[in-house]
Amino acid sequence: MKLSDTQLVVLAAAAKRDDGAILPLPESIKGGAAAKVVDGLIRRGLAEHIESNRPAIPDLVRVTRAGLEAIGVEPEAGDPPAAAKKPARKGKHPKGASPKPADGGKSPRTGTKQAQLIAMLKRPEGATVAEIAETFGWQHHTVRGVIAGALKKKLGLDVTSEKVEDRRVYRIIG
Repeated sequence: MKLSDTQLVVLAAAAKRDDGAILPLPESIKGGAAAKVVDGLIRRGLAEHIESNRPAIPDLVRVTRAGLEAIGVEPEAGDPPAAAKKPARKGKHPKGASPKPADGGKSPRTGTKQAQLIAMLKRPEGATVAEIAETFGWQHHTVRGVIAGALKKKLGLDVTSEKVEDRRVYRIIG
């Protein structure tokens, strides 16, 4: 799924919030562009609109599990964007929680893009941004964002980078 730079920025900001809220948008997104971005994310199933049943509390627009996965962030069952606030649609069941590793960090489920990326980076030869981008159909800035955000910050992995024969190679140590 191809995302615009603006959509990536909005989803990444929402992924960092405890409640997964899309709003407030970055200050650079104003007026009609703001409405267009939010509506586009909702239409594509990357965000959802949750109506408040109390007049004093505003409605919420938050990132969905699909929105998190689109930027390479793997939610756990307890994370607000993945938690079932509404009953699941008929025939759809929420995915199970992944076990937490002993160090208390988050761990990806097997078979996900995140798990595949980690496997690439754990190879002895590591992987370049270009190789990762080609494998997953991502843009280069998305690859760097996933490495810095999802892998380093969220999962706490030790990702190193070094220049090898005029190319930058990323590896996970340990």
